[in-house]
Amino acid sequence: MPAKNGTADRGRGNGAGTRLVIVESPAKAKTIAGYLGRGYIVESSIGHIRDLPGSASEVPAKYKGESWAKLGVNVEREFEPLYVVNSDKRQQVQKLKKLLAEADELYLATDEDREGEAIAWHLQEVLKPKVPVHRMVFNEITKDAIQRAAANPRELNMPLVDAQETRRVLDRLYGYEVSPVLWKKVMPKLSAGRVQSVATRLVVERERERIAFVPAHYWDIAAQFDTGKDDEPKVFKAGLVSVDGKRVAQGRDFASDGTLKTRDALHLDEPAARALAERLRDRPYEVTTVERKPYTRRPYPPFRTTTLQQEASRKLNFSAKYTMSVAQKLYENGFITYMRTDSITLSETAITAARRQAAALFGGEYVPDKPRVYASKVKNAQEAHEAIRPAGDTFRTPGETGLSGDQFRLYELIWKRTIASQMKDALGQSVSIRVAGNSTQNERAEFGATGKTITFYGFLKAYVESADDPSTDRDDQERRLPNLAEGDPLTANTVDAEGHSTRPPARYTEASLVKELEEREIGRPSTYASIIGTIIAREYVFKKGTALVPSFLAFAVVNLLEQHFGNLVDYDFTAHMEDGLDEIARGEAERVRWLTRFYFGDNGEEGLKELVGDIGDIDAKGVSSFPIKGSDIVVRVGRYGSYLDRDGERVNIPDDIAPDELTAEKAEELMAQPSGDRELGTDPETGHTIVAKSGRFGPYVTEILPEQAPPAEGEKKRRTKKADAPKPRTGSLFKSMSLDTITLDDALKLLSLPRTLGEIDGEPVTAQNGRFGPYIKRGTDSRSLSSEDELFTVTLEQAKELLAQPKQRGRRAAAAAPLRELGNDPSSEKPVVVKEGRFGPYVTDGETNASLRKGDEVESITIQRAAELLAERREKVAAGGTKKKTTTRRRTSAKSGS
Repeated sequence: MPAKNGTADRGRGNGAGTRLVIVESPAKAKTIAGYLGRGYIVESSIGHIRDLPGSASEVPAKYKGESWAKLGVNVEREFEPLYVVNSDKRQQVQKLKKLLAEADELYLATDEDREGEAIAWHLQEVLKPKVPVHRMVFNEITKDAIQRAAANPRELNMPLVDAQETRRVLDRLYGYEVSPVLWKKVMPKLSAGRVQSVATRLVVERERERIAFVPAHYWDIAAQFDTGKDDEPKVFKAGLVSVDGKRVAQGRDFASDGTLKTRDALHLDEPAARALAERLRDRPYEVTTVERKPYTRRPYPPFRTTTLQQEASRKLNFSAKYTMSVAQKLYENGFITYMRTDSITLSETAITAARRQAAALFGGEYVPDKPRVYASKVKNAQEAHEAIRPAGDTFRTPGETGLSGDQFRLYELIWKRTIASQMKDALGQSVSIRVAGNSTQNERAEFGATGKTITFYGFLKAYVESADDPSTDRDDQERRLPNLAEGDPLTANTVDAEGHSTRPPARYTEASLVKELEEREIGRPSTYASIIGTIIAREYVFKKGTALVPSFLAFAVVNLLEQHFGNLVDYDFTAHMEDGLDEIARGEAERVRWLTRFYFGDNGEEGLKELVGDIGDIDAKGVSSFPIKGSDIVVRVGRYGSYLDRDGERVNIPDDIAPDELTAEKAEELMAQPSGDRELGTDPETGHTIVAKSGRFGPYVTEILPEQAPPAEGEKKRRTKKADAPKPRTGSLFKSMSLDTITLDDALKLLSLPRTLGEIDGEPVTAQNGRFGPYIKRGTDSRSLSSEDELFTVTLEQAKELLAQPKQRGRRAAAAAPLRELGNDPSSEKPVVVKEGRFGPYVTDGETNASLRKGDEVESITIQRAAELLAERREKVAAGGTKKKTTTRRRTSAKSGS
C-alpha cells in the first residue's frame, strides 16, 4: 500500500480571506471562535465522522461476497480498512463542505493525540479540500494559546494516524473474531476486546484469590504506658513485638492458605494471649531504645490522566469515566490543559505561575530556590503534552473561576496538586521506641511504638494525596510520642489481648485497576475510563460501593479465553502488543507486517485466524461450570444467567451475590429456598387452589383451574378454541410483598383486581394494576394512583376528582414522587431524580432516562454515578445503533495534509 503523507499545500485558496477551523465539539468551537475573531469560521465535526462498518448490513453489496466483508477490513489486501460515514454525520459533513467551499484556508484543530490526529486525517480525506490545509494544535484553550496555534501550524503527523488506524484494525479483528466464539460457547451478545478482556481477567483473578483465601486468626497484646511526667502526651500505646527474643506473629506472617510462613515467629492464640497479658499486668517497664530519624516527604508531580482518575476516585468518589467527562468540560471552557496526557512536565510559564502563586498564598519560605522538574516514568508516553494543570499564564484560584459543583471540585483538585508540585519538601522527625519488662514468669516482653512529628509542612499546606487503603495514615497526620530517653521507667495502665484475622486481598476499585493496568503497561491511559465503563456495561463487573466485583459470567468468559486463547489475555503478550503499536506511532515499525504477524501468525506461532478457526474442542459446559468447595453443588452460567445445579435441581443465583460470598453454606441456603410453586390455600368462593409463583416478569399469584371432564363414552370430544378456553386469574405481587411471606388473604386481594368502583355517565370505573403501576380507568381515560394500596381504598368520588384533573404527559406523570433527588446534571444542568419504572429504578433529568445497573442502589447512588449513566444513555441514543451509513473505501493513493 502506498504510504500516506502529510503535505501542507493542498491547493490555492479562492482569495476570500476566510479561514475555516474545524474542532471536535460544539462547546470547543464556541470558545475558540471568541478568541480568533474576524476572518475565522469555527465549526465542529461532532467527533469522528467515519469509522469501520458496525454491522454486515452496512457493508456495500459489492463487498458482501468477500470473505473479509464481515470484518470491514480487507485482510487479503494489506489490512485495508473499509470506512463508512454515519448517517447522523452526513448532514454535518455537508455543512462542512459548504463552509469549505467559501473558505480560503482550512485549519484542522482537533486534539493533539492519536484520536485527534486520525479525526483530522479523516476530515481531510472526506472533505477533499482544494485550499491550503493546516494542522493547528494546542493543549489549552486560552486566547494566547489559540492565537499562537493559528500562527504556527504544522503538518499532519502520519505515523500517529497509522498508529491509530492500526489500533482500530487490531481491535476490530480481535473483537469480531473472538466475540462470536463467546456467543456460541457462553451466551449471546457478549464481547471480547484486546484490553477489556485482560482487565476483566485481572478482576476475576483477584476474586479467585479471595475465594481460595483461608483466614488466619492470631492474637497480640497492646499496652498503654504512662510516663509519670507532666509533659504532653504523657501516655502512649505500644504493641507487643517479641517474647524472649522471638518475634510475635502479625498478619503479614501468614500465607493466603492461613498457615504461618516462618518458624521464627510466635503465633499467639486466644488462650495464650490472654494468659500472657495477665502475667504482664502490674509489672515494671523501662525504655530500652529511642531512635530518631529525619523525615522528608517530596511533593507529588502534577497530574497525568491516570493519576487524576485515581485521585478523583479516592477523594471525590468519581468514576474514571465521570472524571474524564468533567475534565473535558473544564478543558473545552478554558479552565485546564488537555486531560489525556502521559506527561508530568510543566512548561516554564506554568512553573513560574505555580511558584508565584505558592509564594503569594503561603509565603516565600514555602517555595524552593530552583524550580522542580519531573521526569515521566510512563513507558512509551505518546504525546508531548504538558501535565494536567490550570490553563493560562496566571492560574485562577478555585474561587475566581465562577465554577460550581463537580467542575469546581475537580478544578480545585488539579489546582492544588499543581501548586503543591512547585513547593518545598515537608520535613519532620520519625521516632521509634522500644519498651521492655518481665512477666511474673520472668518472660522478657518487648513492646514497640512509632511516631512522627512534622516540623515544616512545605507542600502539605496545599495538597495531601489519598491512599487506596483507608486505614493508611495521611502524610500530614502526626503521631506524637512523649519525649523519652533510654532507661526511663514506665507504668502500664492497661495490658490487653487483642484478636485479629487476616483479610483476603482487597478487590480492585476503579482507581486501583487503573493503576494496575498502567503498571503492567496494558492499553493506553486515555482509554482506561472507557474500558472500565465497558466491562461494567457488559455486566462482567458490577460495583459494591467502590469495589469492582466480577460476575459469574465474567468467570466463564475468562475461563474460555485462558484455556483456548491464552496469549490474547496474557499480560505480557498484551503489553508487548502495546509496545508494537507505540513503535508504529514513532515510525519504527511497519503496520502491515505487524498486523500480518498478529492475524496470520509467524515463525510457527499461530495467528488469530487459526486460533478461532477450530472451536469444536471447546467444552461449553466445562468453561461455564464452577464447583463450590466442600459441596456437591455446582455454579453454572447458562444462556439466561447464572444458577446453582445439583443433580438436575436448579436455583437461580441472586444478581447481587459476589462469587467469594457463595460458600457451601450459602449455596445450601439458596437451594433450600422455595423456587417452585408455593400453595397458599383454597379460594372459599371458587374452591380453586391459589399458588404463588416466580415468573419471567417477577413473582405473581394465580389459581389452578380444574381439568375439564373427559367426554362420556361414545361422545365426541368437542374442540374448544384457545381464546374460549377458561383462563386462570393472575396478579403480580406488590413491591412490599415477597413469595416467602405472602398470605392467602393477600393473594385473594390481588386476584380481585381489577376492582369496579361504580359508573360515571353509564361507563364503569375500575382500579387496576398495570405495567406502569396502579391506576384508575374509565373507558379510554386513565389516571395514575400514588400507591398500590390505593387500589383497594380509592372511592368512586375520589376517582371522579382524579379524572376531572388534566391528564399529565408521560406514562407515569401522576405517579408517586421521585425516590430521591440527587442534584443537577453537569451536562444538561437540570435536576436529576431517581424514579421507579416498569423495569426497576432509573435516573432522569427530565429529558434522558437511564436504568440503574447491577450494583447501583437507590439509597446510595450519587449524582456523579447518575450523570455517568445519563451520559452513556445519551451516547447510545446519539449513536443510533442501526442507522444507515454512507460508504467510503479507504483509498490506496497517497494521502497528504498539513
